[in-house]
Amino acid sequence: MTESTTVTATTQLGARDKLLTAGFAVIRSKGYSGTTVDELCAAAGVTKGAFFHHFKSKEALGVAAADYWSEFTGALFASAHYHDHADPLDRVLGYIDFRRQLLAGELPDYTCLVGTMVQETYLTAPAIRDACHASILGHAQTLAPDILAAMHARGMKGAGWTAESLALHTQAVLQGAFILAKAEDSVSVAIDSVDHLKRYVTLLFSQPEENAA
Repeated sequence: MTESTTVTATTQLGARDKLLTAGFAVIRSKGYSGTTVDELCAAAGVTKGAFFHHFKSKEALGVAAADYWSEFTGALFASAHYHDHADPLDRVLGYIDFRRQLLAGELPDYTCLVGTMVQETYLTAPAIRDACHASILGHAQTLAPDILAAMHARGMKGAGWTAESLALHTQAVLQGAFILAKAEDSVSVAIDSVDHLKRYVTLLFSQPEENAA
């Protein structure tokens, strides 16, 4: 999702959705702790009264934003073309290619909202932490069926790892890639990480005899 897409969508939404969509850009840019209610209202083009009409606190918005992020990104990934591949492994690798394609624009345009928030709030705001965990885990679980099908197609029934664990590993790599991109203020290191992830998955499935029990 790009910033321009966010701005365009915001003009067509009600106050609550405007605030949540504005949160995507502001929180990814400034962090959860660095974002104020006033900044969210200004970005959304709504009053502070409207904010507190819909959310009792910034924390409540954070929880709702994580859920809203899951809905938005869920629709984005569900409609992506990598699902069209007949081979389940090609779908998994296509997913990684799609994630690479999304690494475009400025840092706030491609980094993960829930990954950003959970790093700051895992101890101080358990409700946000749990919402972020549900979002990341839920997204990983969408990959597991294709990974499992690829394992079965290649006789990897006793591989020593599960489809679910590999699905979660993809998210660990992606979230780590976002952190490195922020640390270096450069997308290139994130692209390198995603490329390594594709190499790893390709190699993992390239010798099923060694992975099978």
